[in-house]
Amino acid sequence: MIDNLAKRYGLLPHDVLNKCNTFDLYIMDASMSFENYHHKKAMNNGKPIAPDYTTEELLEMLNKNKGQ
Repeated sequence: MIDNLAKRYGLLPHDVLNKCNTFDLYIMDASMSFENYHHKKAMNNGKPIAPDYTTEELLEMLNKNKGQ
């Protein structure tokens, strides 16, 4: 994470440690997740990426919502 922040903002790692805070880490995590999603989507011929749920998880969600 420190390396990615340093590369993105053109800083040395020790500058990141001295100047950055947890908000910077939160934003970096969100932006990397967003980039990874779009990269996976591009590798899937532009189709949205479906969540990778197991059959048991899907049945649990269905049964949970039936009771509401």
